[in-house]
Amino acid sequence: MFDFLFKKKEYFTAEQQEQVVNAIRQAETATSGEVRIYIETKCKTAVPLERAMAVFQSLKMDQTRDRNAVLLYIAMGSRKLAVYGDEGIHKIVGQNYWDGTIAQLAMHFKNGNMTAGIVEALTDIGQKLQKHFPYLEGDKNELPDEMVFGK
Repeated sequence: MFDFLFKKKEYFTAEQQEQVVNAIRQAETATSGEVRIYIETKCKTAVPLERAMAVFQSLKMDQTRDRNAVLLYIAMGSRKLAVYGDEGIHKIVGQNYWDGTIAQLAMHFKNGNMTAGIVEALTDIGQKLQKHFPYLEGDKNELPDEMVFGK
């Protein structure tokens, strides 16, 4: 109700945010796929993948033409990560791929390399999307590229 009374915690500098947004744009250059990142302090569910699915839907990521959007979800205070891929990409890469992405991210986070880990994950996801959903003439950017910060 009185969210304006509280200063939003800054997890990334402006430069780091720019690096992440550039990684999203680069990941999407040769694919019709879409990638977004959502950062919040606390995970609102016991299972981060459930929260990622809810955020995915709230951001209308399930409405892309080829159902090939991917959400990278991070709850900083709860120390929880999830990657959720829509049905088009998920049926191709499977849960093991997403789990491997989470493991790599967790390793980077543990070593204090959050931004580098996110950029690496976005780059790898972009390569998967490019392989299975290459850019075709007339493809458009269906979703915004900026980082989304929750509460």
